[in-house]
Amino acid sequence: MKDIHEIFTIFKEEFPQVYKAHEALGKEIHDKSGPLSEKTRWLMKVAISGASGHKIALETHIMRAREVGATDEEILHALLLLIQTTGFPTFMEAYSVFKKTL
Repeated sequence: MKDIHEIFTIFKEEFPQVYKAHEALGKEIHDKSGPLSEKTRWLMKVAISGASGHKIALETHIMRAREVGATDEEILHALLLLIQTTGFPTFMEAYSVFKKTL
């Protein structure tokens, strides 16, 4: 996937060894550490980044979830789950990021 955030491209250029280590850890955890399906893992990352208020990560995770077959309905469901655990304002922030990706 092409970088969708210029700052991430800049980070990779300025800190190639840190990026390489970060990427390796991410692959180990995401791809090899458990039985969850690819789509489920990305939907969880959507919810986690939305709950954490990490807008750049959320946008990236929404795009990756779509790439592995998650529908917008599934992504919205993952985001709606934020309301009862992290509150309506957190959901609205995440929802606004989702709407920008359409």
